[in-house]
Parts: sequence; C-alpha cells; structure tokens
Amino acid sequence: MTNYIGTATSRVDGRDKVTGVARYAAEFGAPDLVHASVVTSPIAKGHIKQIDRARAMDVEGVIAVLTHQDRPAMADSDKAYKDDVAPEEGSPFRPLYDDRIQFSGQPVALVLAEDSETASYAASLIDITYDEEPHVTDFARARDKAVALDAPAKPRGDAASAFATSDVRHHADYFVPIEHHNPMELFASTAIWNDGKLTVYDKTQGVQNVHGYLCRVFECDPDDIRVVSPFVGGAFGSGLRPAYQAALAVLAARAVHRSVRLVLTRQQMYALGYRPAMIQRIQLGAKADGALNAIAHDAVTSTSRYEDFHRNETTWSSLLYKSETASYQHKLAHLDLATSCDMRAPSAATGVYALEAAMDELAVALGMGPVELRLTCYSDRDQRTGLPFSSKNLRECYRQGAEAFGWDRRSGAPRSMREGRELIGWGMATGVWEALQMPITVHIALTSNGHAEVSCATADIGTGTYTIMTQVAADVLGLPIEAISIKLGDSTLPQSPVEGGSWMAASVSNGIVTTGKAVRDDLLKLAQHISGSPFKGLSNDEVMLVDGAITSRANRRDAIAIADVMRAASIDRIERKEQTTFAKDKAHAHNTHSAIFAEVRVDEDIGVIRVARIVSAVAAGRILNPKTARSQIMGGMVWGIGMALHEETLIDHRLGRIMNANIAEYHVPVNADVHDIDVIFVDEQDDFVNPMGIKGLGEIGIVGVAAAIANAVYHATGVRVRDLPITLDKLTRTA
Repeated sequence: MTNYIGTATSRVDGRDKVTGVARYAAEFGAPDLVHASVVTSPIAKGHIKQIDRARAMDVEGVIAVLTHQDRPAMADSDKAYKDDVAPEEGSPFRPLYDDRIQFSGQPVALVLAEDSETASYAASLIDITYDEEPHVTDFARARDKAVALDAPAKPRGDAASAFATSDVRHHADYFVPIEHHNPMELFASTAIWNDGKLTVYDKTQGVQNVHGYLCRVFECDPDDIRVVSPFVGGAFGSGLRPAYQAALAVLAARAVHRSVRLVLTRQQMYALGYRPAMIQRIQLGAKADGALNAIAHDAVTSTSRYEDFHRNETTWSSLLYKSETASYQHKLAHLDLATSCDMRAPSAATGVYALEAAMDELAVALGMGPVELRLTCYSDRDQRTGLPFSSKNLRECYRQGAEAFGWDRRSGAPRSMREGRELIGWGMATGVWEALQMPITVHIALTSNGHAEVSCATADIGTGTYTIMTQVAADVLGLPIEAISIKLGDSTLPQSPVEGGSWMAASVSNGIVTTGKAVRDDLLKLAQHISGSPFKGLSNDEVMLVDGAITSRANRRDAIAIADVMRAASIDRIERKEQTTFAKDKAHAHNTHSAIFAEVRVDEDIGVIRVARIVSAVAAGRILNPKTARSQIMGGMVWGIGMALHEETLIDHRLGRIMNANIAEYHVPVNADVHDIDVIFVDEQDDFVNPMGIKGLGEIGIVGVAAAIANAVYHATGVRVRDLPITLDKLTRTA
C-alpha cells in the first residue's frame, strides 16, 4: 500500500538539479539568439535630456540600441501594467516607456548584440545626459511626511488611557532597515521568437501572472505569448511581480524579430525587490501579574513615489496576546526608490520582531520569565475578530522547544552566563503566520500502463513543490511514486495563483485530491460495467485506489487492477481537470505558530556576536514531507540570523544610489555563521483549515527568529539594541 504523505521523501527533482539537467531561464537558447544588456540611470530623479548611442552602434556585432524614443509600441494605461500582486494604489513602473527617471538603477536603454560580452561593452559606451531633480532616499527625512493608511485592525477600548494607568509600562521604537533579496539565480528572461509568437522562459513565481502582464503591455492575443519557468533558483517574494527584464526581452524580440536573452547583473537586481525600511513604536501596558491591558502598535514603512506598496506590520500584535485595549496605526513614507516588494513572511518577520522584542523588555520590567509572560497573555482567539483558531498548539511549541533547548537551566539576570571571555545569552520569541489557500485547477492524465501525469501552472521556487505534488498524487491514485510525473511552470497549464504566502502546498495538494477523486470516480464507473464486478452498487466513497488497483474499502480482497479496468473498457487514458475552491470558514481564524529559542555568544572584549544554536518548534497542521519541511524551516532560521545580525542596504543619500549592491558588501549569513539548528514539528490536527489539514511552511520559519536573537543578545550583555542589524559597533556604542 502506498503511503507517501507524511514520509521523509527526497526531492524528486534533486538529481536533475545536481547533474545540470534542470534548466533555468537563462539556459534556454535558439540558433538566432540575440543577447541584451541593460543601461541603467545613475540618478534617482529627473528626466533624460539626450541619448548618444553612436559609439555603441559602431561596435561590431551590435544589432540595435532601444530607448524610449524608438521602442516598439507599448500600452499607455496604468491598468495594463497592473499585475496580480500590484498595489491597489499607484502607477506601476513602465520599463523604457518615457524620459522620466524615478529611481537610481532604472533601465534607460537596451543594447542588443550577437553575444553577451559585446552587448555589455557597448552598453558602457552609451552617453546619456540628464536633467536631475532633487531626490529623497533617506527614510529618516521622509518619515515626518508619511501618509496615514486606514487602520488594519479596529481599536479596542481606550488604549492610551489604559496604558497610562498600567502597573508596568514599556514603550520603544524598533527599526528595520531596507533589506534586499539576493537569490542565487540572477533574474533573466529568454524570449524565443517563432514567426511572431513568443515563448518566454522567465524567472518568476507566477507564469500566468507574467503572461497576463505581457499580453496587456504589448496588447497582443494570449495565444501569441507563452511563459515557461520549470525551475527557479530562489525567489521568496522577489519573483511575485513581473520583473522588468521580461518586458524588455519581449520588447527586444518584437523589435528585431529574433530570439533574445536578457540576464540582469547582481547590481541591477537591486532595483527589483527589497523589504522596505520601517520604524515601529510599541507600547505595552500590563498589570502587576503580567496580564496585558494595553497594546499600541504604530508603524511607518517606506515605499516608492509611484506605488503605495505596504503590508500590515501591526496586525500581528492582535493575533498572539490577549489585551483589554489595543490601537494600531500605519503610515507610508514615499521615497525616490523603486517600489519595495514582498520578502519572506512580509510584515510578520518585521512586525513580530518589534512585538517580541518589546514583550521581552516587558518581561524584564515585570521580573517575569519570557515564556511565563507569553503564557500569561496567551490567547485562544484572534483578538481582532474574536474568532477561535481552527487549531493552535503553541503551548506545546513552548513546552517542546524549551525542553529541547534546556531552557530551565537559564539564569534570568543579564550577563550572568559566560564561558571564558564569551558572554552567553538565551532568548526566545513567538512566531505566527497565516494559513492560506487559493483556488487552483489541476489536470491528471492516467494511462493504462500505470502512469499518471499531473499538471498545474504553479511554480517550484526551490521549496519542493515537485516533490509534494508527486507524493500526494501517488497516494491519491494508489501508484508508486516512480509512476508519477509532474508538469508545472507553464502558462498554458491549468490555472494557478502565484506561489507565495505559504499557500501553495495546501492549494495544490487539495487540488490533486479533488481531481484524483474525479479520476477514481471514472474508474469506478468503468469497473462497475465489468462482468461479475464486486463494485456494483458501491458509491464513490466506498472505494479507493491503492497498489495500482481500485479496491473496496470494506473488503480489500475486492480489487481490480487499474490496467485491467481500462483494458476492459478499451481505453488508454482517463483525463480529468478540476478546479478546487475553498469554502470560507467564517467561524475560525487560521494560523501557524512557532516558538524559537536561541543561544548567542558575545565576545566581551570586541562585541562579536555568534549564534551558537537555535531551536524552533513549529505547529503547522499536517506535515506532508518532514524532510523538505525541515529544510524550509532551517532556511527561514538562517534568513532570520541574517535579519538579526547581517542584512542592511546602504544608500548614499547624496546620490540616491545603493552602495552595497553586491553579495560581497551586502552581508548574508554564510556557513561559518550557522551552527546548530534544530527543528521540531509539533503534532497539530486541523479539521477546519482545509480537507487535508495542511498549513504552509515557507514563511513561518523566519518569523520570530530575529527577535529571539535580539533578546538573547540582551540577556548576554545587558545591552538592548533596537535597530537591526545588531552589529558590534551598535552593541559597544550602546554599552
């Protein structure tokens, strides 16, 4: 009997990736391939005054130089440039559209040549003059002019008065800088020209999102463009929206009627995606026993001048802890930068950092243990809506995580634990994320030789979608895992949302179950027509597919091989395509939860911080594959180390230009920064979230990690650093 769901299964696409069989967007080619290179603006705001392309055009092998002055036609309405993830307010960026400059690094010209080296060299020869205008890229300068948004959650009671009369009060500002995406794979698009029709191989988290965008921008028939992305070398939000190189590759192909490849440099990618800068003010008022009676969470986040991109940093305060009163406010500060974007656990990674650091500070003020305070304020209901959670095993996360970490051996006083010249700090925090699912359509083709092809336009951004789709399909269809093949990442396949928000595993798995049941029902109808069939009179739910056969649930000896059923019906294939939608559960709130425990060691003399170990206990419903799930949580934890100690985009505000737009000077954790990591999956059954009880795992791994590390640093040193990343200069300066 097949039983792949819930087992630790290696990636089915692993061999292709390590042997080079898997191909990415920049690895597809054509005999007439043209190579493109982008010229970007060195100024942050203004207009293009003049473009001199003469020297570039004189270079042998250069085919064309495209600018806003002579490009092929593009749509002229904002609506055409809106994609599935675009902010509701604002005017989306239009690459190579006109002479206006809105951010440093904006594409202003595109050089086409017979090879990439020639294109890159010729791009350096283009001379552009600008009418520069005053710009503002400094978040501190724009903060006072921030515009208030509608409150993401309704206030409860009079939080200001409750705070003022609280027995113990804490208030502080917590700062998170701009943090940039740095996926391993560079953003790239290869547009293959075929008599006016295009197949675009693109790095994206949503092929159908890019397809719709390109069709609108170039005002062409949907059949004229196909978008394909079988493999993605990392994305986590940076590939949710169509990146500008996809439009430019299509623009170039339509200009020269040839196939075009455009690969952005690492530096150029810094104009695509980043977590916005933000400052959050947290006010917590508590009674003497630790019960909260006031929460105020205010945030100011940055965005571009042309789009109001934002996520709700302040809503997470209302999900974790009981409070008699609460208030929330969110403002947007507009800067002369490209629009920010989603980055792993958008708003939760940042909002929970501020909240959990503040909770730690409140625990110190109360003289309570950090876990004790959180259990005192524990809520079984979403405080915004009053709805109970469909499942919440966070208490068990605290217990199992603390036990695995050895939390009971913690000395409460700061600077009280050391080994040699290293101060030792133990900190903890809570994590929370949404449990979401989206409508999706799955196609299954089952053949008489015992093979099934499962197809959907979803993406695999490195999270293991190929593998979990294979596992679920194998169990649902009763076939060995080797008999399942997966097709995804193609805009011509059945409908899928973008892969983001940790909703894909739940969405596509339940989608496979829906379509798999339809295949089973077809097989039952065929089996019932076989002479002497044991299935006559049985309903759909009374049979199942197992071990390559259709079988009675009541009597496993009543079975007919799938191949025999199809042979008796004289058919070679059964094909079904079904859409899965998810009924709105108005009676429950749906979330995943975690408890993170971190140990840091701080060199007392020079302030260097080392994260020695982290334990994360996660309650996330049904775990489809413990092996790939653990990898997801581990990846999030490493990213949380980066958020706490390393990552920060540095801008020269005189020029409005990013100064560390590379992976040498934009610091991320490397192997030497990552030590012992332990992941615990806490059993959690959820009968309400979706039929399979699945919650997503992509985001929850990072949430709370930065706070746990920050709290551990305080415990080690007695110094509280509230602006990330925590670097030795801040630690020693504050001390």
